[in-house]
Amino acid sequence: MKKLPIGISTFRDIIEEGYVYIDKTFFVKKLVDSGRYYFLSRPRRFGKSLFLDTLKSAFEGKKELFKGLYLENHWDWEAEYPVIKISFGAGLLRNRTELDQTFKAMFSRWEEKFDIKLADLNYKENFKELIEKLYHRYNQKVVILVDEYDKPILDNITDQNKAEEMRENLKNFYSVIKDSDACIKFVFLTGVSKFSKVSLFSGLNNLEDITLNRDYSIICGYTQNDLEREFADRLQQADLNEIKKWYNGYNWLGESVYNPFDILLFLSNNCEFRNYWFETGSPAFLIKLFKKNKYFIPDLEKVEVSESLLGSFDVDFIELETLLFQAGYLTIKKQKRVGPRLKYELEYPNIEVQYSLNDYILDYLISDPVGKSRHQDALYYSLEAGDPERLHSAMKLLFAAIPYNNFSKSRIHEYEGYYASVIYSYFAALGIELIAEDVTNKGRIDLTLKLDDKVYIIEFKVAENSDDDKEKDLPLQQIKKKGYSEKYTDKQKSVYLIGITFSKKERNVSSFEWEMVELK
Repeated sequence: MKKLPIGISTFRDIIEEGYVYIDKTFFVKKLVDSGRYYFLSRPRRFGKSLFLDTLKSAFEGKKELFKGLYLENHWDWEAEYPVIKISFGAGLLRNRTELDQTFKAMFSRWEEKFDIKLADLNYKENFKELIEKLYHRYNQKVVILVDEYDKPILDNITDQNKAEEMRENLKNFYSVIKDSDACIKFVFLTGVSKFSKVSLFSGLNNLEDITLNRDYSIICGYTQNDLEREFADRLQQADLNEIKKWYNGYNWLGESVYNPFDILLFLSNNCEFRNYWFETGSPAFLIKLFKKNKYFIPDLEKVEVSESLLGSFDVDFIELETLLFQAGYLTIKKQKRVGPRLKYELEYPNIEVQYSLNDYILDYLISDPVGKSRHQDALYYSLEAGDPERLHSAMKLLFAAIPYNNFSKSRIHEYEGYYASVIYSYFAALGIELIAEDVTNKGRIDLTLKLDDKVYIIEFKVAENSDDDKEKDLPLQQIKKKGYSEKYTDKQKSVYLIGITFSKKERNVSSFEWEMVELK
């Protein structure tokens, strides 16, 4: 049984030390045959660094590492190229000084590796000099591989001035690549984000972006076939459908894939379902955007964006939906054309992201991390038992537990979507199936929950105070008037209709009405 390559991104180590390797070398050949300048964006921990190192080994002519792989018999092993590999992945770069120190260390290593001496100039001129000297010394064009090209900017994304300074310095550095075209064989840049060509790549506008090219949709990540073929010996007792629900679903207009880090940790931990990938990063900056925009959290179920919005952002123009997609918290559900424009429907990729992200959002919405788990349990058990009265009590308790100073300081409760956002995030964090804005032929249901053989149809309303509950169009009446239950009453399930009114004055549930539909 081969070892699991957890945290290993060096191609040579994986091959020589007996680790599992999913053969992606077909894409090495395809890229080289199709062009010279490429850019790829994928979320963190998706295998980008390993793919870059695979490229490096191929261009350096390390044929012995590719035995039994696609590239072994589909590559010119006689040609060896000098490879400049740049990575900003190690540590934080908190200011211009630290970026300069990183550049200085890089050039020092290259001088030693290639046994050359560079003039004591600025880093842009040194980069150009390095490319030209390697070209003439080896009589071969140079390969340039850049890993986490955007990390110095993302490290400072909460400080716009610093982020802009990092961006301008990187733009100046990367511009050398285009000017050195005559000396370059191949260029590949990867990162989490895709900054606009105008802002960061104005000096390198000849890059082909393959992020949403369906021909390269599985260039990183494990497919279902990869999982079942390469890890069969470890999955004999595992539920493949449940694994797929938890960890598959990332899609870039082709076959959906698993995040490799999730699968490797899942297998290493005796097939225990946990949020392995989510725990490797913090969406703290996303939470700041949620707060700034007073984002209606249930809208995460039905995000629709344009091609331009999905594709790029800049430090002075950061859209929440763009960041959610590029960071891996949302993925592509559907592509469609609206007139001349391409539009994309986004969704959570899987259970892990749905429950983990909403669990994190709850900490911002309620500021009650200690009681959160207790309230989640109470909600889940009431839904599982088909007990709306118990659900009512659980909701009253969870809103009553939200500290008063959370309301008085942030005044977040004054925005109309706050109460529905809290309830939605609680349910989403349970990992159960839910549909926000559930479409029927009579209208849209605020929230539909599905658990085992039970369906809960929920309509919300926010009133200024509890006296407003006496208004005639209460949520339960609306559910019945619109006939929302008809969508589910032929499914042989228990269907519950629940109307909930929140009082801004009381900051809690002021009315909770329910009925169970009698199935015919």
